[in-house]
Amino acid sequence: MEFFNDEYFMKQALQEAEQAYREGEIPVGAVVVSQNRIIARTHNLTETLTDVTAHAEMQAITSAANLLGGKYLNECTIYVTVEPCVMCAGALGWSQIGKVVYGASDEKRGFRKFAPAAFHPKTEVVYGVLENECATLMTEFFKEKRT
Repeated sequence: MEFFNDEYFMKQALQEAEQAYREGEIPVGAVVVSQNRIIARTHNLTETLTDVTAHAEMQAITSAANLLGGKYLNECTIYVTVEPCVMCAGALGWSQIGKVVYGASDEKRGFRKFAPAAFHPKTEVVYGVLENECATLMTEFFKEKRT
């Protein structure tokens, strides 16, 4: 049996971020896990959908809630390649997500700077998982955009 851990699931989120990169989207990927099973797999779709709210986390919350048939994700973990923004952190808070795991920090727009208490009080937060891989993808994307 394959060993599922935070690194394994973050690699799955990174695959989504790489897909976003190929599509010209800001490369953020997310997966939602319930009982060691991926129940939602998404990436940023803001350009594709012409929707500023179509962040990877927002897509993942909607997809997971639809699959589970309820709005609360307290038994789930979301893996996201970049620190959630305030909007996404608020939505994750409302979903009562059980655990948030992210890779790279976002010093400019991350929730820790603007809304450190946005998550549900029982939500566990883990950060820095595959941080270098996640950050490198973002750096490469924006470097390419500027040339």
